[in-house]
Amino acid sequence: MESIRNICVVITARPSYSRVKTVLTAINEHPNLQLQLVVAGSALLDRYGNAADYIERDGFKIDERVFMVLEGENKTAMAKTTGLGVMELANVFYNLKPDAVITIADRFETIATSIAAAYQNIPLVHLQGGEVTGNIDEKVRHANTKLADIHFVASEDAKARVIKLGEDADFVFNTGCPSIDIAQGLTDQTELDFNPIEKYGGVGGLTEMPENYLVVLQHPVTNEYHKAKSDITTTLHVINELEIPTFWFWPNVDAGSDGTSNGIRAFREKHNPKHIRFFKNMDAIDFLKLLHHSQCLIGNSSVGIRECSFLGIPVVNIGTRQNRRQRGQNTVDVTYDGSAIKNAILEQLKTSKREASTIYGNGNSGKKIADILATVELRFHKTIMY
Repeated sequence: MESIRNICVVITARPSYSRVKTVLTAINEHPNLQLQLVVAGSALLDRYGNAADYIERDGFKIDERVFMVLEGENKTAMAKTTGLGVMELANVFYNLKPDAVITIADRFETIATSIAAAYQNIPLVHLQGGEVTGNIDEKVRHANTKLADIHFVASEDAKARVIKLGEDADFVFNTGCPSIDIAQGLTDQTELDFNPIEKYGGVGGLTEMPENYLVVLQHPVTNEYHKAKSDITTTLHVINELEIPTFWFWPNVDAGSDGTSNGIRAFREKHNPKHIRFFKNMDAIDFLKLLHHSQCLIGNSSVGIRECSFLGIPVVNIGTRQNRRQRGQNTVDVTYDGSAIKNAILEQLKTSKREASTIYGNGNSGKKIADILATVELRFHKTIMY
């Protein structure tokens, strides 16, 4: 009889949950795997939607909660938050004694998971390595790759890059992106089956569900954080001028998040736009449903590059946050220029859907990852020099 492997997954932020939800389900359902779930960072904070609530509502048991976010939302707070994460997660892993730890993508604090695991000789699994974005996230992503022992990448391009970084090709697997698994289940959905205003509340002048609408999700860029307030204000003015019903989502916690949040609050108080509804958070599947039936996504979220490309949703990608990342035909890139943003939105509105792309997978990543975790050699094969 094969022994049960304890797989510890660390979720540190709201978007990380949607990236790994189907992996959690597949691990739970696999007879030879035991899920150990750690929720940390901004995923525990109410002002960022408290993703832990959604995680438990979906039936997952949280084994440990790690509070590690320092106030400030600037570069120094990011560094200190990461340091706290290393200390707290080191204790968590010592107590849980996992057979492997999974760290997700490229958020700044994910390096804490990697360091805490790697320094204790716990095999580290990295999801979504090998991609490029051109900012601090890319440095963190590649650092996670170099600390990791097993790699589940989302595309052939990413796989080739991870191998070029010097990783063992036998431990690099193109499984696609697990978030595409959720999107795949929506391809046949013909209409939105819930009212986001009734279900999630939110604030703003838009009080009735419109037939056609835009979605905005714009985060600060960590190495351009001092421009966060002016960047979000530019987009706010464009959406206000268009007067198209819009659902607007709060940013992640990053350097500059306070500038983005303050910009939204100041604009809302001054202009009180009647056609915009603002939300802190939404269940991953509901958010994708909302996107699926929207006319266009505006902002700089990776959901526009990944899930929206699979679903063929038009996207206006603003600025450098997704710089150099592989794109489908659904995306138009613009700078933080009001006229350029407005013109790009109007151009995207001419076509309701784009050709679907499978560059990030075809919808069965979670099961692939669980099956590999159950059989792959779990070994710590990095050499650390002392």
